[in-house]
Amino acid sequence: MNRKIKIGTRGSDLALCQANSIKDKLKELKITCELKIIKTQGDEIQDIGFDKMEGKGFFTKELEKALLSKEIDLAVHSMKDMETTATRKLKIAAVTAREEPNDLLIINTNAVDKGRRLLLKDKAIVGTSSARRKSQILAFRNDVVVNDLRGNVPTRIEKLESGDYDAIIIAAAGVNRLELDLTGFHVENLDPTEFVPAPAQGALACQIRKDDKWLDEKLAVVNHAGTELECNLERTILNKFGGGCQMPIGVYCRQEEDEDEQIIYKVWTAISKKAKVPPVVIFQESKSQEKVVEAIVERHKSVRSASVYITRDLRKDDFFKNVLEGNGYKVKGTSLIDIRRLDYKDQIKDKKHEWVFFSSKQAVVHFFEQDPELGPVKYAALGKATAGEMRKYGARADFVGYSTDTKLTGRQFASSVTGLVLFPQARGSMRVIQRQFGNQDHVQDLVVYETLKKDVPKMPEADIILFTSPSNVIVYCNSKKLALNQRVIAMGNATGNELLRQGVEYYTLVNSFDDSGLAQAVFGM
Repeated sequence: MNRKIKIGTRGSDLALCQANSIKDKLKELKITCELKIIKTQGDEIQDIGFDKMEGKGFFTKELEKALLSKEIDLAVHSMKDMETTATRKLKIAAVTAREEPNDLLIINTNAVDKGRRLLLKDKAIVGTSSARRKSQILAFRNDVVVNDLRGNVPTRIEKLESGDYDAIIIAAAGVNRLELDLTGFHVENLDPTEFVPAPAQGALACQIRKDDKWLDEKLAVVNHAGTELECNLERTILNKFGGGCQMPIGVYCRQEEDEDEQIIYKVWTAISKKAKVPPVVIFQESKSQEKVVEAIVERHKSVRSASVYITRDLRKDDFFKNVLEGNGYKVKGTSLIDIRRLDYKDQIKDKKHEWVFFSSKQAVVHFFEQDPELGPVKYAALGKATAGEMRKYGARADFVGYSTDTKLTGRQFASSVTGLVLFPQARGSMRVIQRQFGNQDHVQDLVVYETLKKDVPKMPEADIILFTSPSNVIVYCNSKKLALNQRVIAMGNATGNELLRQGVEYYTLVNSFDDSGLAQAVFGM
């Protein structure tokens, strides 16, 4: 069949790039295509925030009308712009393999502060018109000033370069597709499990008429089944909260295999009442798509504020505190232990290490602040928070263990190592990672600090207590008995095991060791 396909697209550089990528795929199938540029309502309206447009059809309606009138045969959309209820007589025939789903925080170099969260200076001016992004950036850094930012991707970057903003937040997918040169800026890749993207961000949707069977069959080779499933699940959750409503909603789904090679659907959500209110962050996983959606919706609806105590000091840039207090929780935080640095210099002389593995932020601090003399090494970290702490000292993790199952992380790491590994740690460490090595000749323990009981006149009380370490558990339980109605959260297996040794039944383990994972555990109680 000799048929020429008309592809409808918006006229921006990014939209044309996306449409041309589909045109090239169809060209490989010997299908002749031409592009037709169609201006949408979203292109003309410049005084409405993007989140009020995403999922509402502002960037898609005119393209759909052109499809229905047979002015075009195929419309290429950013999937996150599409309404969650299908247009009658039209269908999504293909969803492309997803680009990186995350957002980028692009910072002018004179606004970088390595001592602050997200490496952004105090009271920085951040540009975004997305209510979702506003809600989340203020949860991480409630000191920043958020100003609206519109225009296509290159225009937004030009506004950053001109000094109108200290930083801007944009989708990584657009930057990657346009192959934009960000040399001269500092770029923070925002982890989608912490800074949760819009549903279906990074994916393209190919929309056609339902009765176009020939084109539907041809587009099957363009479709990426994994991306289609994940994006449809994200959009299902969006639909449950009102479709393209004006609530700032972030949803991110990822499929993973467990040890039995069974698919697990992991879903992160960040949903707020409005732009400048910190989001409720909920994580859920299940082997069932239906059950994971139901659980996410139910857990968001059942969030009830309470008093919370965490056994660590509250910090200046404290996502955990900000999101909980922003949703009516009362938060106290005090570490029950003091830290004392221990000198280690003579213990690492004349030894050649292949790796240095950090299992805590304290280990990072007390190792690097003694100016270690090492040859070329690779670095590994237990968790994103520890890896983030390393960056303050100019070190990047070549291996990050994301699982809260420390033994699993240890097995994964040990299987990839051949040389000597240095383990900076606390005195009396349980050595969970090290014990996963079959050959202990590959392991060198290095004690860089020790924990001491802090003099706390009165143990804090709260409805929910989150223990961050076995040492904190011991100090608390030796001083005060937990009430039967108190809910207890353990940060990691080692902390959970210490609670059990103290006769305390804990309710949950955290999903991840960062602030987002801790907050998700509290919201999920």
